[in-house]
Amino acid sequence: MAERTARFRDVFAVGEFRILWIAQLQSRIGDQFARVALALLVFDRTSSPALSALVYAMTFLPPLVTAPLLAGLADRYSRRAVMVVVDLLRAVLLAVMAIPALPLPVVAALVIAVTCPQPLFSAARTSTLPRVLPDERYPVGVSIMSSTDGIAQILGFTLGGVVVGASGSPHLALAINAGTFVLSAALLHWGIGPHRPERSPTGEAGPRAGRFALAGISLVAADRRLMGLASLIWLYGCFVVPEALAAPYAEQIGADQAAVGTLMAADVVGTVIGAVLVARLGPTLRGRLNVPLAVATGLPLLATVTGPSLAVTVVLWSLSGLLSSYMVLSQVMFTQSVPDHLRARAIGFAAAGLQTAQGLGMALAGGLAEVVRPSTAIAACGVAGSLGAIAIAFAFRLNGTESNRPDRAPAPAEERAGSESPEPQGSGAAP
Repeated sequence: MAERTARFRDVFAVGEFRILWIAQLQSRIGDQFARVALALLVFDRTSSPALSALVYAMTFLPPLVTAPLLAGLADRYSRRAVMVVVDLLRAVLLAVMAIPALPLPVVAALVIAVTCPQPLFSAARTSTLPRVLPDERYPVGVSIMSSTDGIAQILGFTLGGVVVGASGSPHLALAINAGTFVLSAALLHWGIGPHRPERSPTGEAGPRAGRFALAGISLVAADRRLMGLASLIWLYGCFVVPEALAAPYAEQIGADQAAVGTLMAADVVGTVIGAVLVARLGPTLRGRLNVPLAVATGLPLLATVTGPSLAVTVVLWSLSGLLSSYMVLSQVMFTQSVPDHLRARAIGFAAAGLQTAQGLGMALAGGLAEVVRPSTAIAACGVAGSLGAIAIAFAFRLNGTESNRPDRAPAPAEERAGSESPEPQGSGAAP
């Protein structure tokens, strides 16, 4: 008997999901506005590519530290309240950043401050999604969110450049980003329920703050399957390197500067398509395809070792992005395998590892490209990723089946004794 899966309209029929989706889409576009604005602001004042790149990198680096430290708050307080507070805090910081003539050291400090709480918001939102979509609608919802991130990234970078160019100043883009956070906070406050985390069955006490913060790490480290899934997610650091080497690669193949943007967008476009394609896979196929897709993701990057033409490279990098949809499958299985009262902390740990892996992957690829051709460095990273996926599958015995163990899988919200149940949502019943 064929497995029944949810449809896109079933997911969008859930009112709380629509709110989460809209809030994410518009605030993520605003984030890209800010990244464009900051890069141009710093370069305009300093004429230094290195400083411009450093400030841009600072929008990614702080979560390496704050993810495991702050994510636990989403396992202690109402997840709606956590998201609203973080959004309002970021709105205030960005509004200050939008003040013209602000000294660059202050801008840099504000960039760090506005980025630090981002993992807390992500952990709260990711932990809320299984509550909002408690059945086979959840994997489809994750795919929609993932593809939305890619679309928002493309739109944000494109429109951000237009806004800065039309206004003649990056400060307007920063102010717009602040406004998107205010709108997101309002949507979440009035559009979704509190979604308080479930109580720990062992009754975690408040004074044991250190143990509370590390509980998510302990859970993942002690569980072979969770550690294997997390390792596959972190492996993405090998597959993201084309984005970092797009400029030197374009120079190697004789393409002009305008081609750099096309190359950087190629894998994002593939990722969006891949997320849509895997949206309706049933549990059995999700388990069977997860590792093979991870192994295959590096193969198109290996094919660029000879430095083919721009058109061929765009196709290959897009294919690699499409195959990297294994990330969606891994995220679904990982999240569904973690109990609700530990979910935000486990997700925070996985997110910190992914952030670290991406940073290290880009740094190592850049160093390798100093001694070999960029195409060779990209191919080497692709091979390392594919071999790593095979090694992870054997080491952690990811046997090609998805078994959401009853003691780990989140029960439908209406069946949770003593926990808050969300309001019935629309007419979209799960199939």
